[in-house]
Amino acid sequence: MIKLNNPSYYINGVLAGNISILSRAITIIESALPAHQKIAQQILSGIAKHNNTSFRLGITGVPGVGKSTFIESFGKILIQKNYKIAVLAIDPSSNISKGSILGDKTRMEDLSKEKNVFIRPSPSSGTLGGVAKATYETMLLCEAAGYDFIIIETVGVGQSETMVSQLTDFFLLLMLAGAGDELQGIKRGIMELADAIVITKADGANINKANSARAEYAHALHLFPPNLSGWIPQVLTCSSTENKGLEQVYTILDNYKNYVTNNGYFFQKRKNQLLDIFHYFLLEKARETFYNNEQNKNKIALAIESINNGNTSVFNLINNI
Repeated sequence: MIKLNNPSYYINGVLAGNISILSRAITIIESALPAHQKIAQQILSGIAKHNNTSFRLGITGVPGVGKSTFIESFGKILIQKNYKIAVLAIDPSSNISKGSILGDKTRMEDLSKEKNVFIRPSPSSGTLGGVAKATYETMLLCEAAGYDFIIIETVGVGQSETMVSQLTDFFLLLMLAGAGDELQGIKRGIMELADAIVITKADGANINKANSARAEYAHALHLFPPNLSGWIPQVLTCSSTENKGLEQVYTILDNYKNYVTNNGYFFQKRKNQLLDIFHYFLLEKARETFYNNEQNKNKIALAIESINNGNTSVFNLINNI
């Protein structure tokens, strides 16, 4: 009889590339139940020594830019090049119901049928930065399962989606032409983190607008200081429905990987990411410890009562906790 609370069951299954067990392991990782969290830590420790050679691609863009359509078309090119692909799609969670649609498998219907493709939609659950709380751990599980090209599709909220760049090797920003976004090219934030910008839906009557947007973004990128990697971000256009420009996107990714591998930045960035993840989880642990402290719980309850009664200012209450 299979013991679903046995970490070895998940570790062995993930390392063997068993998709069903991989899915169950991710569910354990995403669970907030203390019993599941204990098993999750053991699973992650069990796969920690796995040496991955994957390439991590983060994709973001405003809603309607065509992220899922792009990934489906681009994923087919990766399959032709014999990659084993994992797509981690983050869906926004409702602030009211806390639920998510998780419909990316239906939006990538053809890609989801491919043998060497694993698509996992996950709820953002209120996590900022365009990713889910367990995205990093899920990525590690997929790499341990043998997936050598990991794509993280973010929620798609715009300028605030910067955390995905701290999890991936290449940060791809998808933009629309003729939607008023060209002026955003002179702003910092998400723009200066992009390793490449792709203007989507460059087909039909939209081709001229796409080419104009490409020129504007390329000019805007010159206003930013050079990347730490020494890489010069590229701007190009594509049509996911007509499969135009997608091979060029792959060429840019391949050129980037060769460039940063040769100058050592690729490995240095991975080390920096581990430090970022360490501090992130350290803050999460400190936050959890703070709110679970009985003395703090009592102080917070009294502070909330004072706020409701209008007796004092929020700032005074904070300083007294």
